[in-house]
Amino acid sequence: MGDTMPAGGPTQDEIMAVSLFKMGITANDTVLDLGCGTGKVSIAAAGRAKKVYAIDRRPEAIAYATKAAAGAGVKNIEFFCGEAADFLVSAPVVDCAFVGGSQQIETILPVLATKVRRVIVVNVVLLSTLTVVTATMQSLGIFREALHVQVSRSHALGKSVMFKPIDPVYIIVGAGAACS
Repeated sequence: MGDTMPAGGPTQDEIMAVSLFKMGITANDTVLDLGCGTGKVSIAAAGRAKKVYAIDRRPEAIAYATKAAAGAGVKNIEFFCGEAADFLVSAPVVDCAFVGGSQQIETILPVLATKVRRVIVVNVVLLSTLTVVTATMQSLGIFREALHVQVSRSHALGKSVMFKPIDPVYIIVGAGAACS
């Protein structure tokens, strides 16, 4: 356990770059990563932030992410295995949040909004989830914008080069509503 990459794979570099930019993480920030999966976003955020809380419901994901963070020499991430909704009950107020999983998103977002000071970034691939997240954020009065990001990477094809598309991702950005 810890060597097998969890289902879903890591967030693509280009998608992570846009997501991290939208979060605007600073050196004094605390960051929440819900649905941390491989830990890739947590590790990248930890390089910019004071502290990262990384949560995933899958023990194999936490094992993989913990090992990846140790391998990267990152020491400012606290990993938690469990449901995001359960973690949020006693979670500290944070500056930014990244949501990479969509389980129970309509019940998590209202609570998350009260735990985040500045910005919430949610990555989704399904149109139905995009609709739910956008509508939920709008009803909470925290919706800022939604982005459709489509990236293609070059690959050799014979003596030439072609582009292969990466699956498109929707990045939804909301304002945090927590009082400082």
